[in-house]
Amino acid sequence: MIFQDVPFQFFSIWDGIESGLYYAIIGFYVLIFFYFLLMRFRTSKKMYWLFFSFLFLFLAAGRVCFIIYYFYAPEFLIADAELVELLMIFYRFATFFTWLGIACWMVILGILIFPPLAENVESKSGTGTKDKVKDFLRRKDVRLTLKFFLISLPIFIGVAALILPDALFMDPEFVDTYGVDPSSLVTVFGYPAGRAVLNFILLPLFVAFVPFLYLSLALRTFGVLRRSYALNAFGFLIYFLGRILQGLLSSLGFPHVSATLSPLLILLSLLLIVIANNYEQLK
Repeated sequence: MIFQDVPFQFFSIWDGIESGLYYAIIGFYVLIFFYFLLMRFRTSKKMYWLFFSFLFLFLAAGRVCFIIYYFYAPEFLIADAELVELLMIFYRFATFFTWLGIACWMVILGILIFPPLAENVESKSGTGTKDKVKDFLRRKDVRLTLKFFLISLPIFIGVAALILPDALFMDPEFVDTYGVDPSSLVTVFGYPAGRAVLNFILLPLFVAFVPFLYLSLALRTFGVLRRSYALNAFGFLIYFLGRILQGLLSSLGFPHVSATLSPLLILLSLLLIVIANNYEQLK
């Protein structure tokens, strides 16, 4: 049987606190999704709010899979080989949904950087290098190609995480815990090679654009719009800081701090993001 009348083997009090905080985060994700979908997109019909809402839906789905992967799946009383396979399935889906969320981020990025295709882009061409670059980016085919690239690449990465071998993503601790053959793992300095590429190379490249884009927009605008962009920038920066500290503190031997500080930072970031996108109603 998968479950029996025995206490949890690995679930500690700190795991309970951390998972409880992440339950709250998932609840906020869902509330934010419905708010921006029903209150903003339904009334404005702007694609920005549609993808902004689905961003949080995908983040919620990914976090649910991560919770099962980290806290509950190890308690299943099944054969080690089956348990390892189950754990990797949840990890793959968690990664897939996270990258779908990043794809939504890239749509938002494309909307903010490039003007809508429907607007008049016929303008007088400049003679300088900067003007030529602007004229090049005003072309509809160029903007469409760049938007397609921004959206499709995260989806491709998410699909790759679903189909690439487990050896690229499997935690080396599985060797001792579940008797996995160590020769089958692919690691970099004891860290799974696939996770290293996703978490330390690809993920920072994609997500770094979002807060700095909002900060750039804040510097170029005025009044309420500037405050809204600035709060969005700080909110996403704090969100990424919480995500980074989650893995960093655990690897450095501070799991208790990671169990509380990281989710609290993420909750704070969500509050700032909600305030930022309703700033004109709260001033």
